[in-house]
Amino acid sequence: MKPRRYDGLLLIAALLVCWQIVYLRVGADVVSSPADTIRRATTLLLTRNFWTDAASTGVAFAYACLIGIAGGMVLGLVLGLSRFAADVADPILGSVYSIPKITLYPIILLLFGLSPAAKIAFGVIHGIFPVAISTMNAVRNVAPVYRRTAEALRLSPSHTIMKVLAPAALPEIFAGVRIGIAVTLLGILIAELFASSSGIGYALIRATEIHNVVDTFALTLLLFLFAVAINALLQFAERRIRHQT
Repeated sequence: MKPRRYDGLLLIAALLVCWQIVYLRVGADVVSSPADTIRRATTLLLTRNFWTDAASTGVAFAYACLIGIAGGMVLGLVLGLSRFAADVADPILGSVYSIPKITLYPIILLLFGLSPAAKIAFGVIHGIFPVAISTMNAVRNVAPVYRRTAEALRLSPSHTIMKVLAPAALPEIFAGVRIGIAVTLLGILIAELFASSSGIGYALIRATEIHNVVDTFALTLLLFLFAVAINALLQFAERRIRHQT
């Protein structure tokens, strides 16, 4: 086993020890013990209600990722093709991205109502901007020789993007995609916490409202493991892309 893997196991062990210490200090009314949380999480995985909520969250997450990533990449590639357009759009996209997205959720509810479309839209506005900004900057930073080659070959703007700029900027673009996927999941869960009738976020806030500490921690643990798994897969894919380029 590699030393880095040992470091990961040591970190997990340290977190579990700290968790157990906090549980012993504050009691079961505030914090669920690691053992009880793991047992409850395992039990939840065998229940139909959990998988119904998981399916609701998963479908919304998949659609939001598809729309956000595709839209962000297209926007970033188009803007990055023109240095003037990129210079103008960069501060605008940065300013819009810095706006707390929760302030926009009432507007989304007015547009889409209390429906899965509202969750998807809220996830999209979280994920599209980091993907667009990363893609645009990646295209801007492509070596000038690639652009000159495309001009010498008299490639159209669409062919320049698809055949030259996008492949050259792919590693940096994928880094933005990783961030976009992470914040998209965050947006979906926030939408479910505040205004939804289904989903893991809805189940989590429902458990919190009735002070079901064990369910709250079990659901949080499952979400944490899901996020870690996705991040690990994306890191693996990013390493492969960088290695191949």
